[in-house]
Parts: sequence; structure tokens; C-alpha cells
Amino acid sequence: MQVCIMKILQIVIVALGLTIIVFAAQRPGGKEKMSYKKLTAEEKRVIVQKGTEPPFSGEYLTNKEPGTYLCKRCGAELYRSDDKFDSHCGWPSFDDEIAGAVKRVPDADRIRTEIICANCGGHLGHVFGGEGLTDKNIRHCVNSISLVFVPADKAATKPMKAYFVGGCFWGVEYWFEKTEGVITARSGYMGGTVEKPTYEQVCSGRTGHAETVEVEYDPMQVSFEQLAKLFFEIHDPTQRDRQGPDIGKQYRSAIFYVDEQQKQIARQLVKQLRKKGFNVVTQLQPAKKFWPAEQYHQNYYEKKDKQPYCHIRTKRF
Repeated sequence: MQVCIMKILQIVIVALGLTIIVFAAQRPGGKEKMSYKKLTAEEKRVIVQKGTEPPFSGEYLTNKEPGTYLCKRCGAELYRSDDKFDSHCGWPSFDDEIAGAVKRVPDADRIRTEIICANCGGHLGHVFGGEGLTDKNIRHCVNSISLVFVPADKAATKPMKAYFVGGCFWGVEYWFEKTEGVITARSGYMGGTVEKPTYEQVCSGRTGHAETVEVEYDPMQVSFEQLAKLFFEIHDPTQRDRQGPDIGKQYRSAIFYVDEQQKQIARQLVKQLRKKGFNVVTQLQPAKKFWPAEQYHQNYYEKKDKQPYCHIRTKRF
């Protein structure tokens, strides 16, 4: 509580010297309703009913253009062209997927392993290992009809959002603002029960909110995986309900994911860190209503021309 009071006093002093700036209203973040592309009868047979297109018939079998392969049903990014290779099996083959994009499930034949889009569950094909076809020794055998290819020079640039919680939002915002591909980083509150919470209410620890940073980014310049790795390196994910001198549930470590792909990527990164010996306590929860913080919180360290005192980047990956 003493730390919180000191922060409030510090903020008030800074706020008195600031010129009030009015920003255009922005649509609050939150989990968007998933929408699916309307499928043809043949697309539905493969993607929904788990069928298979005839071998050597797919549109992308011999495609060698640089770009990204998306799920035809929901548009989630699945594979990079750099991981595509010619296996001569009759279907497009990849020896790696975008982290968290593909989910493995037992096939109905109880022999093979089916691969599906982690975001919408659409059927992609099957995965095989031990064939020695590439150094990674893995083959994703994918139906072309399950994919949409976006050439590198025509890639969509629709901004995406991510929400990170790692102690005081001043320091978290500072690091993301300096990251290439990040359009904006805003301090705010998420995860609580009170509408339009104030800093004083959140600081009391009774609203359930966490000091959250909303990151809007260009997915063609920086991936969610890169942002999440940065997040785990700019705060200590092993500290529960605190970060350095800031203590309380509002300073917990958490990622509020906006879709299944972000959730799976975050899970994989947590597993990697735990294998390295880090007792990660970071919570993974679906995104809720994001409430922008008061104006004097935004770009705090830039205004002060200082660097974070408890958010120092530490290499972990």
C-alpha cells in the first residue's frame, strides 16, 4: 500500500506539469467473435468432414513463391513458405508450423495423427515423423483446399492486438513501444469486475483488474510469438502477484489472449521456460474489456525521459 501511495503522489506531480492532450476515441479491445468463411461443398467435405483431396491435384502442391499459408476456414496463419518442401507424396508438405497454429489429435483410424487448425479446428491433413526427408525429420501432409496462400508482397496488413500484464504497466509499455512492428502500446486495465475503473480503484486491489498493456501490431512485421518472448524477458514471470517493489494482484503476470492461436503460442513458451528451470506463474486467460488508463499514465517513461527501474530485459530464449 505504501508503494502504491508513493506512485500516486509521483503521478500527480507529473500530471500537473503536463498539457492535456485529447486523443481520438479508440474502440476498446476485447475478444472478438470468431467468423468463418463460407465453404463450398468440396471445401466442407475436407475441412469440416475430414476428407482428403485427390493426390497431385492440389493448387499449392508445386507452389514455391515466398509467402504465408492461412487456414481457409478462419484465416489464421499456419505455415511459412520457408518450411515447405517437395516430398513427392502428392500433397503440399511442410517440416514446421507457425508456433501454436497447428494442433495434433489422434486420427479416427487410431493409427495416424491428424493435424487441425488450432484456432477453428478445421481439418488440414496428417503429420508424419521419422522419414528423414529433411533435417527436422517431420512432414505435415496438408490438403491444398484447406489453405489460402498470401504472397509476401501482397500480405494483409490488418493490425492485431495482444494484451500483456507484467507488473507496473509503465515499464511494459516502454519496451513494446520500442519494438519494430508495434503500432501502439497503451496502458490500461483488464480482468476485473468494475466498469471504467480508476487507477486508485485498481491500486486498492479490490476490483480484480491488472495493470495491462494493449499492444496493437502489424503481424507482417512482428509475430505474436516474438512479442510474447519479449514479454517473458522484460519481467520476471516467476513472481506471483508482484513485480519487484510493486506488490498486489494488480501487478500479477498474465497474458490475456484474443484467440486460440495466441493461447497455444503462450502455452508453448511457458513450457519452454519451465523446461529451462523457470517456475513460471504467468496466467493465461481470455481477453475481456480493456479500459484505457488515465492520460498521465500513457508514455510515462518517454515523458520522464527515463528508463524502467524494474523492467530490465533478461535473455531467456
